[in-house]
Amino acid sequence: MVSFVDRVVLHVTAGNGGHGCASVHREKFKPLGGPDGGNGGRGGDVVLVVDPQVHTLLDFHHHPHQKAGNGRPGAGKHRSGADGADLELTVPNGTVVHAADGTVLADLTGAGRRYVVAHGGRAGLGNAALASPRRKAPGFALLGEPGEALDVVLELKSVAEVGLVGFPSAGKSSLIAALSAARPKIADYPFTTLVPNLGVVSAGETTFTVADVPGLIPGAAQGKGLGLDFLRHVERCAVLLHVLDCATLEPGRDPVSDLEAIEAELAQYQSSLGDLLERPRLVALNKVDIPEARELAEFVTEELTGRGYRVFEVSAVARTGLRELTFALAELVEQYRAGQEALPPAPIVLTPRAVDESGFTVEADPDEPGAFVVRGAKPERWVRQTQFDNDEAVGYLADRLARLGVEEELARLGAQPGASVTIGDYVFDFQPTGGMADEEYTPTRRGADDRLDISGRPNADARLASKKARRVHVSDEELLLERAASEQP
Repeated sequence: MVSFVDRVVLHVTAGNGGHGCASVHREKFKPLGGPDGGNGGRGGDVVLVVDPQVHTLLDFHHHPHQKAGNGRPGAGKHRSGADGADLELTVPNGTVVHAADGTVLADLTGAGRRYVVAHGGRAGLGNAALASPRRKAPGFALLGEPGEALDVVLELKSVAEVGLVGFPSAGKSSLIAALSAARPKIADYPFTTLVPNLGVVSAGETTFTVADVPGLIPGAAQGKGLGLDFLRHVERCAVLLHVLDCATLEPGRDPVSDLEAIEAELAQYQSSLGDLLERPRLVALNKVDIPEARELAEFVTEELTGRGYRVFEVSAVARTGLRELTFALAELVEQYRAGQEALPPAPIVLTPRAVDESGFTVEADPDEPGAFVVRGAKPERWVRQTQFDNDEAVGYLADRLARLGVEEELARLGAQPGASVTIGDYVFDFQPTGGMADEEYTPTRRGADDRLDISGRPNADARLASKKARRVHVSDEELLLERAASEQP
């Protein structure tokens, strides 16, 4: 059964925004109460939160699909819909969030760190919020936007200040068990350790964390053995400790050759946090409780010291040399911490929008001659929020696009009447209004816009017939207004 997972693909979906409400206040003796449709509720976000008590991504391995709550629709009497519930997902300290294409989205370190991985959809406005001097009682409301849906890769990189590296069965698990309260699995066969183990070590007044990284072998940087699956757990370590087996019986192996092989793998590993060989490195010659191993350790100590390494002869079983090793590691950890405190805080980069930025672009469609594609956050959002079975809502969208300058830009690029214009997931036929769309709007019945020829017949008689047909469904408010006007002397 899987008990440790450090890489998962997570499918997240934020909540949809609630639709706005199109409502008119109705009360006895107050027939013209005006629009009172409330706004919808915002869709819930999907948020990743660092929790020090979480040490694996196992929950997401079993439940890779996560969805936040949807916003509720608005209602009459100016009642706004409830916001969708945010979905907070706890992740281990050191979790890196990647996009599907490999781009790093966030590096989550530090308890309580939060990252919104998927934003909830915007709420739709009710007709009360859309009212204006020209549209006193809009017969439509805006739809809520769908929440973001995407796939992300979560990758765990252990957050430890000291990393133990070495060949399989070199005694790393025994050493971390002797230095801390960690109790990893220990056995006399290769690759006993299949998951990183974390332990807390105290040396005087200094306390630091140690990671026991599963055994590395030549070719690990290319994925051989456990390879890349666990080399990532060394990236965040400030200090590396080579644990060399002085009692190995494998032919062709000795502490010096083991050290050279591991150093070569560390040099080849491509880390986003810098060259691993630039980290301070110590050497622990392990298993010196065995007489032959002690002799070998004494023989190679001078050579390793000559290469610039601080060498410690230790025995995890007999607990020999552990005190000196612990305080040496604590000294390097304190130096690292002091250097981190001296670093200036990262500057906050502000990228304001250019004053001449229009907020949209218009390009010729490469797949269809004479067609155009409009891109931009505003026009695409407006299209998503439009109820296309409501003529007044469609006319309102046309007015907004005209005011933004989309129609003018299409005309400048040579768009002809009837040309296909794609905005988001919708395709429209270009019908220029000459920049007078909003001014030409005259309210008639709710949900109608006489500027739109919904009958599909282009001649004036057909448009007139269409208007007469729609007058059959005149609203109660208009009937009251007409009655009041006819009764005046």
